[in-house]
Amino acid sequence: MTSLARRLRRAAPASAVVAGLIAVLIGFTSSAAIVFTAAEAAGATPGELASWMLVLGVGMGVTSIGLSLRYRTPVVTAWSTPGAALMAGGLAGVTMAEAVGAFLVSAALITLSGATGWFERIMDRIPVALAAGLLAGVLVQFGTQLFTTMRGGFAVVFPMFAAYLLCRRLLPRYAVIAALAVGVAAAAVTGSLRPERAELALAAPVFTAPEFSWQVIVSVGLPLFVVTMASQNLPGVAVLRNDGYGVPVSPLIGWTGGVNLLLAPFGCFGLNLAAITAAICTGREAHEDRDRRYLAAVWAGVFYLCVGVFGGAVGSLLTALPAALVLGIAGLGLLGTIASSLASALRDEKWRESAVVTFLATTSGVTLLGIGSAFWGLLAGLLTALVTHGGRRARPGAPHRTTTAEAEAAAAEPPGEPGTPVPGERR
Repeated sequence: MTSLARRLRRAAPASAVVAGLIAVLIGFTSSAAIVFTAAEAAGATPGELASWMLVLGVGMGVTSIGLSLRYRTPVVTAWSTPGAALMAGGLAGVTMAEAVGAFLVSAALITLSGATGWFERIMDRIPVALAAGLLAGVLVQFGTQLFTTMRGGFAVVFPMFAAYLLCRRLLPRYAVIAALAVGVAAAAVTGSLRPERAELALAAPVFTAPEFSWQVIVSVGLPLFVVTMASQNLPGVAVLRNDGYGVPVSPLIGWTGGVNLLLAPFGCFGLNLAAITAAICTGREAHEDRDRRYLAAVWAGVFYLCVGVFGGAVGSLLTALPAALVLGIAGLGLLGTIASSLASALRDEKWRESAVVTFLATTSGVTLLGIGSAFWGLLAGLLTALVTHGGRRARPGAPHRTTTAEAEAAAAEPPGEPGTPVPGERR
């Protein structure tokens, strides 16, 4: 019995399980409504809506568990939220069969990107500081929402914040766990937690034979591919690189695209590497031992599978949880990652200005041509670096340009907390 308990604790450490649960909670509650809107725009029936949630949950669960166990790295996948937002406006008047055809084209292009390795080659050329600035820009909105939500949810968010600070001093490993528990209790006391609204309902897959319309492929399929790669996979890779995980990118992209391709006829419109939810599983809050943090992603996959099976209950669950609780725990869970990202972005003086431009442009939330600010922020940072440093010869003793590829190769110790040396940085 003792041996069994020891194995259970090793396979399911509390911090990793809670990190995985929070990642899934944030992933579903923050954008499930957008997915429902996109499905309804294509005229989905209630059964087809449930099928979408089922296969998305299964796809994210299988890829998160499989890739995390394969590479012993916290690889969390997600659906394409900007892709869902794009479809919410682009699928009006489109049949479900034509929509599935567009999903298949997008998934095939993502799979091809992984197989050819072109996306990884691009990422290997990006300096660490710019990738860190990109990540900080993506996550900072969640840090600020921790405080903006106090305006209408003070009775829930402030006790969470106070519990987090207290535990950071006394029991730092369990700070986020304690904050979540206090938040649930506060929501129950204030009456904002409505468990009676949640209804369990199993989902069943609904197959839709694809139809390929070049108009829908051009207006939906190709933009879906672009925004998924630029606004989702790009910051997703930045999360892993920023925390010092040197997992090869091409297989990750290829596998997410392949699973997406397989499940598209049932409503799986887009699978990709997660960024915000992945950062919850890559930080110290998930596990003190960096080599054991992959368990948080594995448990996230387990929860994804559970939510997928009960896909019909997702809508009712959204109404049961107060928004203040979800936004508050997201902000607290990402504080350490935001601090680490900013420290990495500003550490190297040569790339500091470019990193700040990347951070500011990403934080702005600007969207052009249907592509989110993560892509434009990185583009602005690269343009700044090219104009200010392009073509210059390195002066003797000048800081060396550290790319993400060099950082992985030189990773003697990962950047986990502010003040920790960046992999590959000259000491």
